[in-house]
Amino acid sequence: MDLYEFETKERLSREEAAARLRRLADDLERHNEVSLLRDGIPIRVAVPDEVTFKFELELEDDEQEIEVKLTW
Repeated sequence: MDLYEFETKERLSREEAAARLRRLADDLERHNEVSLLRDGIPIRVAVPDEVTFKFELELEDDEQEIEVKLTW
């Protein structure tokens, strides 16, 4: 399979960001997949029972960042 990459960056309220994370968590837990809509085309990615979870925190004077990464 050729590489397919999708990245998005949006400015959201803290509550909106939390809601997106909850939807992602619900997809992983209940449906064993992640779904998204790209240019009107639904994309579904199957997720196995075990994944590698990476959590990264970066603190700088003018910006803080949390990065969560799932791989399998």
